[in-house]
Amino acid sequence: QVQLVESGGGLVQPGGSLRLSCAASGSIFTIYTITMGWYRQAPGKQRELVATITSGDSTNYADSVKGRFTISGDNAKNTVYLQMNSLKPEDTAVYYCNQYLKVATGPNYRYLEVWGQGTLVTVSS
Repeated sequence: QVQLVESGGGLVQPGGSLRLSCAASGSIFTIYTITMGWYRQAPGKQRELVATITSGDSTNYADSVKGRFTISGDNAKNTVYLQMNSLKPEDTAVYYCNQYLKVATGPNYRYLEVWGQGTLVTVSS
């Protein structure tokens, strides 16, 4: 199966920066990226969209992170990044990577939506 491996979370002071990354892997598949994104879930709240990017580099951001966060992707590596600057305590959450992929084995292919395991970002002094 295809798996997403996230990294980059941690504790940071308000105003600081963090960079998250998420790579897809699946040894028997050829993977083609369609869209990639980041979502987050704070304690006691529903999961919400943070940012998405398509294989054509079209991006979309939640209003709460516009101007502070930047999403980017490397289609060849099936990897998505989230650069987070000017972090605020309200950005504290578990951040989840999401990728919508076309996976192929020889002439056969299917579409697959995959979630990462989540990485905790804590913004606190």
